[in-house]
Amino acid sequence: MNALPLLALLLTALPLAAQNPSKPGGTDLESLTPNQKAFLNLPEERRTEFVKHLGEANRLFQQKRTFECLDVLAKASAIFPDSPEIHNMRGSCYVEMRSFDKALQEYEKAAALSKDNPSIQFNIGEVYFVTRQWQKSYDVFAGVLKQLPQEAVSMARLVEFKQLLCLLRLDRGKEAAMLAEKYDYMDDSPFHYFANAALAYEKKDELKAEEWMKMAGRIFNDPAILSAWQDTMIEFGYIKSFYGEGSGSSNE
Repeated sequence: MNALPLLALLLTALPLAAQNPSKPGGTDLESLTPNQKAFLNLPEERRTEFVKHLGEANRLFQQKRTFECLDVLAKASAIFPDSPEIHNMRGSCYVEMRSFDKALQEYEKAAALSKDNPSIQFNIGEVYFVTRQWQKSYDVFAGVLKQLPQEAVSMARLVEFKQLLCLLRLDRGKEAAMLAEKYDYMDDSPFHYFANAALAYEKKDELKAEEWMKMAGRIFNDPAILSAWQDTMIEFGYIKSFYGEGSGSSNE
């Protein structure tokens, strides 16, 4: 599963650690959750140490150093265990290890500490997606779309694409086809091309599907843009990973 959601996960502790509620313009304590207030009650040096560990864990995760990341997260948890960031990142480590049951448990702990957080909910939807629980995945992604800010267009399009794939596996092909037509080539995302590639793969027209994928590559000539979409196609089973077969079969 792509590491994209983790780019937005440092939503609670890092901003709070840099703010002083006693100064004008500081944190509004009335708007904080109980665990955020508990974090602010820690001595400043402990908060600073916690943020340092969390930043280091994120760096290690981005470098695919999963076990080292878990070790650093344990240090952060010893300082402040009620952090949604810790559970969210630990869940993503378990995803890298393909331990999806443990990952889901961690994401759910994170969600309980950070209500209506679209980044965490996205990760939960991803676990259901890669474990072929199509209806649950579709439903969670529907909630993510409601929670995402309007400016998060690229993430919203990716979520809708994943919903389209879920619809195909739920034998709701007409709905999937309608969703594929929602955006055209003028859209600022690869949705149009990947959606049509998915429909072509579903019809066993691999040549046409590859043409759509190549068009996406020519127009969005940036691996950072395309990687999450390509990873989704690999997880779904339409295309092969560079390391071998896709994670799933398109016949499941």
